[in-house]
Amino acid sequence: MQTIILADGEFPKDEMLLKLLREAERVICCDGSAQKLFAFGREPDAIVGDLDSLSPKLKAQFADRIYQYADQETNDLTKAVKFCISHNFTEIGILGSTGLREDHTLGNISLLAEYALWTKSICLLTDYGRIDAMHSSRSFKSIPGQQVSIFSLTSDTCITAKGLLYPIENRCFSSWWQGTLNQALEDSFFLEIDHGCLLVYRLNP
Repeated sequence: MQTIILADGEFPKDEMLLKLLREAERVICCDGSAQKLFAFGREPDAIVGDLDSLSPKLKAQFADRIYQYADQETNDLTKAVKFCISHNFTEIGILGSTGLREDHTLGNISLLAEYALWTKSICLLTDYGRIDAMHSSRSFKSIPGQQVSIFSLTSDTCITAKGLLYPIENRCFSSWWQGTLNQALEDSFFLEIDHGCLLVYRLNP
């Protein structure tokens, strides 16, 4: 992926994610995450947010790449995604959006459904797995035995799954837990929906 957005949650520890941070074409920081990235050894390509948690020193050092938005109706992650879209950066991986605060974690995960409508490709990556949002039927890469959880954002979305251990056939999930802890059987699986949005979690191999 060409663009990484680094949110100000728990800084990644997984070596593959750190490699992404080092090698990404560009890293867009949400406010105070710029300090974590700088301590990691890379400069941010842009810093986006309301700047309520960025140190005065870094504000001065990176004044040429700061984009301040005072809008309190959106969080810094949404501001960063909108910044990327305005610059035609539409292939995005989000890091650092979980951990530290559960309310921020839940908010960021749920917002992925909106971001997927605005971008060419976007996913949320953690030290443990990957979350994608889907608004239409599609396949996902996997490996046999990989743990998969499916979360439906609407209780009337009809879901059919192919290539998973536990069958899902024309089923609607009324609670988030009902689609969790499934397992891939092959190197891909397919999810079919009639409408709505699913969040699909794949545990890292």
